[in-house]
Amino acid sequence: MTDYKNLKLIASSSPHIHAVDNTRSIMLDVIIAMLPALCWSVYNFGWKALILTAVSVVGCLFWEWAYRAVLKKPQAIGDLSAVVTGMLLAFVCPVDLPIWMIVVGDFFAIVVVKQLYGGIGCNFLNPALAGRAALLACYATAMTAWAIPASKVDVLTSSATPMAIMKSGLEDGAVFTTLKNSYSAWDMFLGRTGGSLGEVSALLLLLGGVYLLIRKVITWHIPVAYIATVAVICLVSAPAGISVADYLVYNLFGGGLMLGAIFMATDYATSPVTKPGQIIFGIGCGLLTCFIRRFGSYPEGVCYSILIMNCTTWLLDKYIRPTIYGAPKKEKKEAAAK
Repeated sequence: MTDYKNLKLIASSSPHIHAVDNTRSIMLDVIIAMLPALCWSVYNFGWKALILTAVSVVGCLFWEWAYRAVLKKPQAIGDLSAVVTGMLLAFVCPVDLPIWMIVVGDFFAIVVVKQLYGGIGCNFLNPALAGRAALLACYATAMTAWAIPASKVDVLTSSATPMAIMKSGLEDGAVFTTLKNSYSAWDMFLGRTGGSLGEVSALLLLLGGVYLLIRKVITWHIPVAYIATVAVICLVSAPAGISVADYLVYNLFGGGLMLGAIFMATDYATSPVTKPGQIIFGIGCGLLTCFIRRFGSYPEGVCYSILIMNCTTWLLDKYIRPTIYGAPKKEKKEAAAK
């Protein structure tokens, strides 16, 4: 007979099957996916882009370490989630933002939005976007002072972003013509435009998104639903006097749409867990983005649209539940209805 009293059994919580992927490997993949856009921002805006990003990363690591040290909690900076938050927050800020301001944003993102709710996986808002919203509310002037791209220094005298130019005279075809003369569709796609340092190159953000899809870090549901919704609305609501194709291109490649759809809206903790829920989430983000851009006073709508939809994630998860695997159709319907 087996001597059960002398067996050294280890009781632990589920799951008991260990996957190859963990939080650190997932965050490392996200960092790798953002590197092309970071390199372009350095080329486009100079070394100050790299300095701002580095300071933001160090600030997030410090605030996470300090908070958990003060409360005597196990340190978690090794999972690299704070590094991702630091990079994303820098990506949605102007390159000339004062260093101390980005550190304030880091504090809000890490301590207020993430750690006070229990740490990674417990926050209901995207930390980087919440940090950006806080900075915009407190330091609006600094957060809307855009640098002129290096490739346009000899051409442009204004540092307005394409979205700001389009917003200033959306119903005026002459304004849109001025925008096209300043920034071509190719400029928009490559990233030879003004804006937040990590959002300008749609090409390199899409490249990062493809990498994340290949690595199965994200799925296509939220990005495709988000971008497709914006595309459809642009196709059916282009202002008179503006080419539908031009209006579509400038809305898709301008602002933070690609960055938000690929890297922000897909955050595990703040997006739905089911595929139908993710599609609805993406559609909601797209609708709100277009609504803010067209009818709001702010030229960009990605940040607030994702934050608003973050607040609906619990509702989508509550009413769009996965059914029991292997159950008969009748039981599946009953489980989904509960």
